[in-house]
Amino acid sequence: MTVNLFSPFSLGSLSLPNRIVLAPLTRMRAGAGLAPVPLNATYYAQRAGAGLIVSEATQISQQGQGYVNTPGIYSEEQIAGWRLVTDAVHERGGRIFLQLWHVGRQSHPLLQPGGGLPVAPSAIVHEGVAITQEGPKPLVVPRALETDEIPAIVEQYRQGAINAQKAGFDGVEIHSANGYLLDQFLHDGSNQRTDRYGGSIENRARLLLEVIEAVLPLWESKRVGVRLSPSGSFGGMSDSDPQALFTHVVAALNSFDLAYLHLVEPRIDGNVTLDEPAGIPTPVFREIYRGTIISAGGHDKDSGNAMLAEGTADLIAYGRLYIANPDLPERFRQGAPLNPYDRDTFYGGDEKGYTDYPFLEKVQSA
Repeated sequence: MTVNLFSPFSLGSLSLPNRIVLAPLTRMRAGAGLAPVPLNATYYAQRAGAGLIVSEATQISQQGQGYVNTPGIYSEEQIAGWRLVTDAVHERGGRIFLQLWHVGRQSHPLLQPGGGLPVAPSAIVHEGVAITQEGPKPLVVPRALETDEIPAIVEQYRQGAINAQKAGFDGVEIHSANGYLLDQFLHDGSNQRTDRYGGSIENRARLLLEVIEAVLPLWESKRVGVRLSPSGSFGGMSDSDPQALFTHVVAALNSFDLAYLHLVEPRIDGNVTLDEPAGIPTPVFREIYRGTIISAGGHDKDSGNAMLAEGTADLIAYGRLYIANPDLPERFRQGAPLNPYDRDTFYGGDEKGYTDYPFLEKVQSA
């Protein structure tokens, strides 16, 4: 029997009615105290028809923030705000994981505790901007973390995972992609350390593995996922041998029996679709990884079904299409037209371009 987007799937003890995943999507619409508000709960509940929802990236500390109005998971107010979201999703029969996030050097003193410098594996800046309360600001040279500070970073992830349980999530995803802190440690272009967290591939992968080991005792392993972008250069990422790096990392993940490995396809770099994709395609990692793979990045219905039929991936994540089509699974099922997305409303704002996209029945009756 051919597997497709509407084939059910068992993700550990979770029964997914389909193989469509709402990808983690930064929307920059958190409320006061960087806590989710009822508008955010409405947005996620509208998309509860997904087999699985992965929340927008959620900083594990103020130090981990790199964009204005992104939600956190380090205060009681934020936990309560996220409970609004998880309750709304569960009431619609959905399942939702929280993505744990630390941006590392992709921040700015305006977003940091006490106006301090952002932290990173090494004091190397790239030509990007942070979105602050005063608008876009050029990134600054970050402060290299001292070796004895790194356990505190691991603890932030551990506490974030605890707080995700309190907020009612079904699991967590560790964000180690898109040029953020854990990704910065992986790549030798951003990690030039000489301690046990730098130099060899094994050393550069150490922090990610320590974070996983810290989170796993809090959740059964099938409730923890990891996201990687092996081909991405977003955030100034570069490595002298990316295939060797990510082959090692993906092989190491086999020992944890995780819920899934979430891979960003080479055709996507950050939030940009490349005309000429280059990098390491998911089939390379299918030969290495023994568990569930989610493929993300520029998929439509046909490409998703093709990857599932080939066995290259087990679940398919959708981003921009899901932003504009809260009932995306049903539209795919019926072969119905899709709403176009409005890129100008992706980041920040109110309900426009967030919760006001029409559902299929409203379109058909118009």
